[in-house]
Amino acid sequence: MKIVLMTTPFFFVEESQILTALFDEGLELLHLRKPDTEPVFSERLLSLIPESYHRRIVTHDHFYLKNEYGLRGVHLNGRNLELPDGFKGTISCSCYTVDETEARRRKMDYVFLQSTDFNVPESREASWGLLEDAAHQMSEKELKKVYVSGGITLDDLPRLRSLGFGGAVVYGDIWNRFNIYSQQDYRELILHFRKLLK
Repeated sequence: MKIVLMTTPFFFVEESQILTALFDEGLELLHLRKPDTEPVFSERLLSLIPESYHRRIVTHDHFYLKNEYGLRGVHLNGRNLELPDGFKGTISCSCYTVDETEARRRKMDYVFLQSTDFNVPESREASWGLLEDAAHQMSEKELKKVYVSGGITLDDLPRLRSLGFGGAVVYGDIWNRFNIYSQQDYRELILHFRKLLK
C-alpha cells in the first residue's frame, strides 16, 4: 500500500528540508496542495527540492508547474476542474462517495476517497462503513487505484491494507509532529514517517 503525503496549506522555513528528508526515507508520492497562494512560492519550494524527486510530486494548483518542473502530474479539485490543453502526465482527483469513486476512477490514474474525518470519534464508524462498502463493491484491481484520505493515522493502516486499498493519504499524523512556527528539529516527524512505511 502506497503512503501519500499531503503538504500543509502554508509555506514554512524548514519545508524543503523536511520534504527532501522524507523523499530520502522513501516517500513515493507527495501532493503539493497550497490553495490561495501565489505561484512564486510553490516555484521557490520546488527549486529547493532536488530535481530527482520532482517526478514524485503532484500539484493541486498552478498546473503549469507540472511541465516547468517535471512533476508527476496534477490533482483536479474544486479550484481546478479542467486539465490544461494537451496535458500529459498523471491525473488524480478527490471523491466523496463510492458512486463518485466508481465513476471517476476510470478516467484517472488514481483517486482519493475522502472518508469522513477519522479524527472525530463519532464519525469513525461511518468512515469505516463507507470504506467497507467501497471494498465490497469494487474488484481488487479497482481498489488499487483508490487511496483513502481523511485523518488517516498509523493505527488505521493495517485495516486499510486488509480491505485492499491501494494507498493512504496522510496529513495530520505527520504534520502534527512538528510546529511550523516554533520548531526547527524535525527528527520526531522523520521517525514517525519510518513507522508509516513499515
